[in-house]
Amino acid sequence: MFCHPLPEGHRFPMLKYELIPAQLLYEGTILQEQLFAPEPIEEETVLLTHEAAYWQKLKNQTLDERAQRKIGFVQSPLLTEREMRICQGTLQCAEHALQNGIALNVAGGTHHAYADHGEGFCLLNDFAVAARYLLQQARIKQALIIDLDVHQGNGSAAIFATEPRVFTFSMHGAHNYPFHKERSDLDIGLPDGTGDATYLSLLRENLPALIERVRPDLAFFLSGVDILQTDKFGKLNITPEGCSARDETVFSLLKKRDIPCVVAMGGGYSHDIRDIVHAHCNTFKIAADVYA
Repeated sequence: MFCHPLPEGHRFPMLKYELIPAQLLYEGTILQEQLFAPEPIEEETVLLTHEAAYWQKLKNQTLDERAQRKIGFVQSPLLTEREMRICQGTLQCAEHALQNGIALNVAGGTHHAYADHGEGFCLLNDFAVAARYLLQQARIKQALIIDLDVHQGNGSAAIFATEPRVFTFSMHGAHNYPFHKERSDLDIGLPDGTGDATYLSLLRENLPALIERVRPDLAFFLSGVDILQTDKFGKLNITPEGCSARDETVFSLLKKRDIPCVVAMGGGYSHDIRDIVHAHCNTFKIAADVYA
């Protein structure tokens, strides 16, 4: 199942969210009937994770200028609705993954959103909202967040700092945004210029043991492609082949242990939009191959 959370009339002006599903359909990686467009998430579900005062500001468009600068967007009802649809899409993907093994959100990965404020172009934390809801509903007992975006998942780390049922793992650029890092349950900070061999060695050294230790009922995988050497902000030196090997490593480890996986696309800021779309589409292709 593949979520496209931005239905007609509600598009956000970032081209990759249009191009990814179009390319996947064109290539035959997915079928139209495998795509779904979610409704906005219910308020009570948001409030399991986000503080009521912050939510009211988002809903009523009363964020002050400082809060908007921290997020990086000027507030708008459409932007809040977009985040609500992303959260609902990730939640529905998680529910589908629990039944069928895997599901992917074409957007999502809003890991810089905290319980009480937004940061880094993130208003609501979709992984946190989905995990909290599933725990509250006793659908899962233990979750693992595998955050392989180039930026640390600071919001997720802070939200789950005292929640033993959600283990947060972030492998990211040590000298990249956010410059004040939160403490995940496991952080691996990478020096600038890290290439395929070191990156994959660290992932393959740490992730299998982590999965055995945590024994999650569900894994949330943030598959940002801002690790690519072509990324404007990433500072790493990962090739497209290395990025694909990362995805194959994660999916194969989870599939071997029968752990359902929900995926969100996260960041990607290469100069050439084709590099971004190609890398994101490869994540879908690898998932389809591994979970075939």
